[in-house]
Amino acid sequence: MARLFGTDGVRGLANRDVTAELALRLGTAAAHELGSARHETRRRSRAVVGRDPRASGEFLAAGVTAGLASAGVDVIDLGVLPTPALAHLVTELDCDLGVMISASHNPMPDNGIKFFQRGGLKLDDAVEDRIEAWLDQPWDLPTGAAVGRVRVDNGSAVDKYVQHLIGSVGTTFDYRPLDGLRIAVDAANGAASVVGPEALRAAGADVVVMNASPDGRNINEKAGSTHPEQLQAVVVAAIADFGVAFDGDADRCLAVDHTGALVDGDKILGILAKSLKTKGALPDDTLVVTVMSNLGLLLAMRDEGINTVQTAVGDRYVLEEMRAHGYGIGGEQSGHIILAEHATTGDGVLTALHLAAEVKRSGKKLADLAGSIQRLPQTLVNVRGVDKARVDSDEGLASAVAAAEALLGDTGRVLLRASGTEPMVRVMVEAATQQQADGVADSLAATVRERLAL
Repeated sequence: MARLFGTDGVRGLANRDVTAELALRLGTAAAHELGSARHETRRRSRAVVGRDPRASGEFLAAGVTAGLASAGVDVIDLGVLPTPALAHLVTELDCDLGVMISASHNPMPDNGIKFFQRGGLKLDDAVEDRIEAWLDQPWDLPTGAAVGRVRVDNGSAVDKYVQHLIGSVGTTFDYRPLDGLRIAVDAANGAASVVGPEALRAAGADVVVMNASPDGRNINEKAGSTHPEQLQAVVVAAIADFGVAFDGDADRCLAVDHTGALVDGDKILGILAKSLKTKGALPDDTLVVTVMSNLGLLLAMRDEGINTVQTAVGDRYVLEEMRAHGYGIGGEQSGHIILAEHATTGDGVLTALHLAAEVKRSGKKLADLAGSIQRLPQTLVNVRGVDKARVDSDEGLASAVAAAEALLGDTGRVLLRASGTEPMVRVMVEAATQQQADGVADSLAATVRERLAL
C-alpha cells in the first residue's frame, strides 16, 4: 500500500483522493499523535485550522475540525490565510498543532492537508507515519464536557501575523521602510489576496494589486508564481519598481524586475544572502539550497565569500539542514525561501518584504541586484520507461557521468535523479553554453536508456 503522506502532507484530487471522511480521520489521528502536550498541565490540547480559498477547502476544513474536536482538542478556526501564517500562529497562539488545507500551487480541483507540530514546524516522516498508523487503530473518544470546542477567529489572529511581518523589516508608527517604492502584487487569487497587499502597504509601499479576488474556483488560474506572464506585463505598464507573485497558499514568492524580466528563487536567495552577509547577520556565511539550484547561484555565492550547502529537493529538507546547524537562510529555485529569524517555513509575503527592503536599502534597481547572479544554461531531459532503482549503482552510467563532469569542469554540473512516482530518471545538465548543455544532456540520456533499460 502506498504511503499516504507525500513530500508536503496529503495531497490529491479533492473529493476523490482527499475526501471529507479522510479529513475527519486524519484530524482524529493527528489529535492522538500530536495533541498530548497539554496532559501534564491538565489543560485540553489546542489546534488552529486554516485553508486557502478553494471551494473544497470548506468541507475539508470542517472535516478536520470535526475530527480534532471529537478527540477532545479545542480548535480555533482561522478561515482563509497563508500557510506560513498558520505556522506562525501555532506558536503565537500557544497551540499544540496546526492543520492547513491547501494544495499550494496546484490547480483548483486538487487539495491537501498538511500538519504543523508545536513550534510551527512541519512533521518529519516518522511522525507522519505514526499519524497514518492511527487511522486504522480504534481508541476511546471523549464524551460530555471532555469533547473539544470550536471557536471561529474574528480576524485578530491574522492581524497578529501581519504585525509580525511588517515588524520584521523594522516598520514602526513613524517609520515605513518601503516608502517610495511602487510594487505590483499578483496574489494568485489565493490565500494572500488580502494579507500580501496589506503588509506591503503597511510597510510604506504603493501597491498595484492583481488577481486578488478569490471566488473558490480561480486560485492559481493563469496567475501567481506559476504563471508570471501577466505580472510581467503589469509591472512594465504600471511603471512599477518591481513585482512579486505568490502561489495559492503564499509559501513561495517570485519577482519581476522593472523591465519585466523574471527573478527566480535562486536570485532572490542570492540577493538576500548577500544582504545578510553585509549586515553581519548571515550565520557561518552559509546559504542552504537544494540540488536543483542553478550552478550560477553557487558560483556567485563563492565569489561573495558565501558557502552553499545543498540538500534534497523539498523545503522541509532545507529547513532540517538549517535547524541542524543554525543557518539563517535557505530555499528553493521555485521561491520557497526560509528566513529562520522570522519563520519556520517558506513565506512568500515575508520574502517580498525583505526583498523590497533590500532594494530600498541598497538604492539599486532589482535588475541590478539580480544581475550579479548569472543563471547558467540548463537542460532537463526526462528519460521514461527505465529501471530508476539502478541510477546510482550502474557502473557504466557512473563512468559516463564522470566523463561528462570532467568535460564541463568548474563551469558545469550534472545531476541524475530518479522520479519518486514514475519509472523515470531526470537528467539535468548545466554548462557554459546552451549548446553544450543540450549536447551533454542528450548524450547522458541515451546512456541512461541503454544502461537502465527494463
